[in-house]
Amino acid sequence: MSDGLTSDSLTRDLLVVGSANLDVSVPVEHLPMPGETVLGGDALWSPGGKGANQAVAASRLGRSVGFVGCVGSDAAGQQLLDALSVDGVAFAGRVIDDVPTGLAMIAVSADGENSITVSPGTNARLTAADVAAAVASTRPSVVLAQFEVPLVALAAATSGRLIVNPAPAVGPSAELSAVLDAASIVVPNQGELAQLLGVATASTHDDLVDQARALPAETVVVTLGAAGALVVDGSAVLMVESMPVQAIDTTAAGDAFCGGLADGIADGLSVADAARWAVRVAAVAVTRRGAQQSLGTRADALAVG
Repeated sequence: MSDGLTSDSLTRDLLVVGSANLDVSVPVEHLPMPGETVLGGDALWSPGGKGANQAVAASRLGRSVGFVGCVGSDAAGQQLLDALSVDGVAFAGRVIDDVPTGLAMIAVSADGENSITVSPGTNARLTAADVAAAVASTRPSVVLAQFEVPLVALAAATSGRLIVNPAPAVGPSAELSAVLDAASIVVPNQGELAQLLGVATASTHDDLVDQARALPAETVVVTLGAAGALVVDGSAVLMVESMPVQAIDTTAAGDAFCGGLADGIADGLSVADAARWAVRVAAVAVTRRGAQQSLGTRADALAVG
């Protein structure tokens, strides 16, 4: 059953195609090794999913955002829909009976690093028809997509400028090539970039630049965590430094970055300037615990540094 936008819905600046999960986050002293049981602190249950996180990140910056994904008709699905509504994100997806809403189980170490296991649930049911209907309803100038949904669904993300965050990364395939070929900007982290190409993770700056140039996209922005981001745009190479903040939880930092980047691109900024804005947006998120509740406003991002 569809619970999305109607045909007379307003045009949206940005359409986010991706996942919505209920996150269960537990603080631990250190991330568990294989076979190890680690006692943690109190669990935090909160709305998440890379797609929903990125949609909320952009919406809190003042962007007009639509989101296309799938949730279940369970309590978790309703919680996620309510959270999107509170943040002004228009839901353009489907509510599916008899399939559980996606779930992410997150361990967060004392130094802010995390380990995440995702059960996709309804996210795996997103189709190209769902995306095509959302594109027709929202008529976005920018589309932002991730890989927590089937790659074949992204084939319909043909409206506006396509930004692809290939997370979680997959190895080379025809489906991957089709998505990357259609993208204007690809935003992997260092490990994801290597996996997309089927090679070892780059060990030097020059190797990283060469790998970025090997992707079939106009522009590649490699996120580097506390080191910032690398922008490779044709022959131009630029390092964008991160902001000096005390990180306590990196759970949604990449999603905040992508939401900020898409916001900047929708505003007409160059990729370099959009990346500079995105590191500010990400800096806010790492100073707060959780996923969507860690995402800041435009004023928060401007106040960093």
